Amino acid sequence: MGLIGALIIGLIAGLIASWIMPGGANGCIWNTLLGLVGGAVGGWLADLLGIATPDTWWMNVIIGVVGACILIAIYNAISKKR
Repeated sequence: MGLIGALIIGLIAGLIASWIMPGGANGCIWNTLLGLVGGAVGGWLADLLGIATPDTWWMNVIIGVVGACILIAIYNAISKKR
């Protein structure tokens, strides 16, 4: 998958995660970044747990959503302490 495909999947994953997580609507750019980084975190966790991840776009979106939800939860926990 190319850079454009990764950006589109990151956008989709970030927006879905912002709908799932309370307090997750942080803007389109922020959600895209969380989706991209969440995809990397989710892929790393899936690899760490030994979960095989086929190269299908929907599986990448699911992994990105899970990773982005984790990052949104961490962000919300950190930002509420301020």
